[in-house]
Amino acid sequence: MASFPSHIFKAYDIRGIYPKELDKELVYKIGRAYGVLRQEELGLDKKVTIVVGHDMRLSSPILFKELKRGLLDQGINVVDIGMASTPTYYFAVASLGYNGGMLISASHNPKEYNGIKIVRERATPVGRGTGMEKLRDLVEKGEFKYNGAKGVEEPKMGVLEAEVEVAKKYADLQKIRPMKVVFDTANSMGILYLNELFKYLPQVEVVRLNDKLDGTFPAHQADPLQDSTLDGLRKLVIKEKADLGIATDGDGDRIFFIDNTGKRIKPEIMRGILAQTFLKENPGATICFDIRPGRITEDMILEAGGKPSVTRVGHSLIKKQMIDTGAVFGGESSGHFFVKFPDGVYESPTIACLRFLQVLSESKLSSAGFIKPLDKYFHSGEINFEVEDKDGALKKLKEKYADARINDLDGLTFTYPDFWFNVRSSNTEPLLRLNLEAKTGKLVEKKVGEITSLINLN
Repeated sequence: MASFPSHIFKAYDIRGIYPKELDKELVYKIGRAYGVLRQEELGLDKKVTIVVGHDMRLSSPILFKELKRGLLDQGINVVDIGMASTPTYYFAVASLGYNGGMLISASHNPKEYNGIKIVRERATPVGRGTGMEKLRDLVEKGEFKYNGAKGVEEPKMGVLEAEVEVAKKYADLQKIRPMKVVFDTANSMGILYLNELFKYLPQVEVVRLNDKLDGTFPAHQADPLQDSTLDGLRKLVIKEKADLGIATDGDGDRIFFIDNTGKRIKPEIMRGILAQTFLKENPGATICFDIRPGRITEDMILEAGGKPSVTRVGHSLIKKQMIDTGAVFGGESSGHFFVKFPDGVYESPTIACLRFLQVLSESKLSSAGFIKPLDKYFHSGEINFEVEDKDGALKKLKEKYADARINDLDGLTFTYPDFWFNVRSSNTEPLLRLNLEAKTGKLVEKKVGEITSLINLN
């Protein structure tokens, strides 16, 4: 490694190409550095215990070994949960009361990548502004002072089973009707919790696609937000005459649904449906959702008597706002669904899945029929622009749309009666991201063209 790869220490996690940017020596140092961070925060007299796990990527076993070695050499006790999805890892840290966690995973990134997701107790994320910069600096210096005994390693079995047992308490499994469901887990981690969950739903016939764990991602990239990755699932749902399709991303913390006609159920609609289930048992509660257009979510929260709370984009930022506001549920437009548990706030795709299956069953409608009245807004999808002068582009937009209601919570959000859009800088790439929604498809097309011309003039 020619120079220190500071760029891999990102807003929400560590992520880089293996072994060019992230190799076993660096991961060892990251383990040591996180040990130092936690020892300083909790006190050197306290024995720190950290949960560790990994995904199915080809480089994960060797990096996992070095991560554990770094923690142990720094005197940290290690609880090894083995191969696990991100939600299972969060559950282990929070529900079992450990001091933090580290998971070897690069989420939905291509096979060349790997990374580390890091949390403190209660599965609270470590990211930009909450420790990532200090961690990076400790790793770069490479000075890890410690004269005490090595940490102790212990395996922890049964975490996945315990996670699903908790999820089952959030739904009435007997009310879920017989149906056929197709999974496409992209040869990635979501298959572990879906297999465990659906053991308890014998009335549901399951058809599996790309369900064998394989770190080469032989079928397609594990990112269901990209529409093309859903093509195989769509075709199989239609061929099998299935009631529903389910897709998960690489590390399993995002879940997506396809209706019986092969059409994607928009995450903002799913977020609204799930919000209403939480409001039914928590009247008047706060629900968090990110600022990217998805007005149906707010409509449904208000309809159910809840308090909408708009957040910045990013799972760590939504979780923080949920904690600060006491929100019982939250959702991100990218397919993350968060639950307030007694032990913390973190993703639970298992609960999202069960609750949707129950609501759908009780409606006695097909999934397409159930969703149709909710699918009333038209969305551009996320459009990315490579822009050198991002501030200049945002200034031009502010001048052009000065008569809009403007919100600067995260980038700029412009709201008119018939259309609304958000333009923000990417946290990880040199891009401006546009998300626009309107009451008609023609208006979406017109306004996207107008905004695109303005940004490209920059």
